Amino acid sequence: MLKLEIVTPERRIVDTEADTVTVPTASGDVGLLPGHAPMISALRPGILTYAARGREDRIAVAGGFVEINRDKVSVLADAAETADEVNAEAARAARTELERSLEDAWQQPVEETDPLREQLEAADARLRLAAGK
Repeated sequence: MLKLEIVTPERRIVDTEADTVTVPTASGDVGLLPGHAPMISALRPGILTYAARGREDRIAVAGGFVEINRDKVSVLADAAETADEVNAEAARAARTELERSLEDAWQQPVEETDPLREQLEAADARLRLAAGK
């Protein structure tokens, strides 16, 4: 079993054991099983999934880091929400506003619009989680 902890600056989201964990990292989704090699990676906005005893849970995360050390997975997220906590209407409104902002910034260098794109990915993850996808 893996010991999984997910914390934000405001609170502890998850403190449990899991058979598997899939984390959205800067280099892609990483599947974790007990005995995984030690690793530290930046998180990208997305959906973190974990399974234990035949049940799968999902959490939208945005920003932060993940550390894997032996059989412990520590996720230090800038923001994290369970499906029950996601306000789909607010996420949809944020997504629409971010899309407009990106359209207005089409002539700016990509590096300057990266924060907007990351926020858009976070809004998308929240909407996918709320929709159960």
